[in-house]
Amino acid sequence: MADKPAAPRTALRRIGYVMFLSRWIQVPLYLGLIVAQVVYVWRFMLELLHLAQLGFGGTPPETTVMLIVLGLVDVVMISNLLIMVIIGGYETFVSRLRIEGHPDQPQWLSHVNANVLKVKLAMAIIGISSIHLLQIFINAARPAITDRELIWKTLIHLTFVVSALALAWIDRIMEGSRPHLGSGERPAEMQHPQRGAA
Repeated sequence: MADKPAAPRTALRRIGYVMFLSRWIQVPLYLGLIVAQVVYVWRFMLELLHLAQLGFGGTPPETTVMLIVLGLVDVVMISNLLIMVIIGGYETFVSRLRIEGHPDQPQWLSHVNANVLKVKLAMAIIGISSIHLLQIFINAARPAITDRELIWKTLIHLTFVVSALALAWIDRIMEGSRPHLGSGERPAEMQHPQRGAA
């Protein structure tokens, strides 16, 4: 009779363990983003070759060169966004990378969490949106660019800015509401730096 109450607890522990293991289902998603990163590198190299052919093979208008360079910057910023999602998302939701002490470890990775990741992604999106908006402004003289499109693109960019500010403000509020640690205390994740092999 004494074993009966222990059976449900054991079953619940096993269910919880299976749910904890389910985080590994996300691994193919991050591997897929690495493939997307390779595609962006390929696109960057093609655009760079196109720029070199224009720059050294003729006298293209300055606006054309500027638009191609902005396109290259846009690819780099999207690539940076992918890196933040791949590394930060994996570290936050799947498993620790265990690269402490590595000379190339990003500074932001040591204190990354879901909120920090959201703010950093929002800032990256603002940068990408700024590049797109600048491209639209450069092409504003062309008949294909209407005033309506300029207004909507600007409003969308401002929406991204307001959203990023709101996320940063909420993160600051949440940070202030957390109990401060004493001099001898450490966060739970620092007390147990190593996770199990699961």
